Amino acid sequence: MPVTLVRKFPVPVVSALLLCAADQASKIWAVRNLPLFELREVVPGFFGLVHVRNTGVAFSLLSNLDPRWVHPFLILATVIAMGAVLAYIAFLPCGGAAPVGLGLILGGAIGNLIDRARLGYVVDFLDLYWRNHHWPTFNVADVGISVGIALLLIDMVVSPKESGNASRPAADR
Repeated sequence: MPVTLVRKFPVPVVSALLLCAADQASKIWAVRNLPLFELREVVPGFFGLVHVRNTGVAFSLLSNLDPRWVHPFLILATVIAMGAVLAYIAFLPCGGAAPVGLGLILGGAIGNLIDRARLGYVVDFLDLYWRNHHWPTFNVADVGISVGIALLLIDMVVSPKESGNASRPAADR
């Protein structure tokens, strides 16, 4: 990554790199230590670890479709989404929580893209459930993307809005 990119956009770049590294390290650990499809309860009745292979998108959507066209489509869609996030970082002024949120979204997208390009699927291993109701298994990249989106939404609600008249004194309006 060019040094100028890090200097110009340190918060999103560092956020993306840290999340991507944590995601990849956690997936390596999961593949080495968790047998495929075998649930290990961490907090009984609520949270466990289970190694699964997600060939679809979030929550395993599209995983039952033909991988010959879904796989390239998902890689292309991820690259386009990453381009949109990079454009947002580069061209739109953003402050507050937005740079961290954008970095987390980017880092999560990169982490899942690495899996999809290298393995043909995404490694998921975090399992939330209540009794017999399971949330779809997910990973650290998914957590980063979700937190990043939440930060962007919070930033949109909390940050001051600019208007055409805001910079002029009230007497001049």
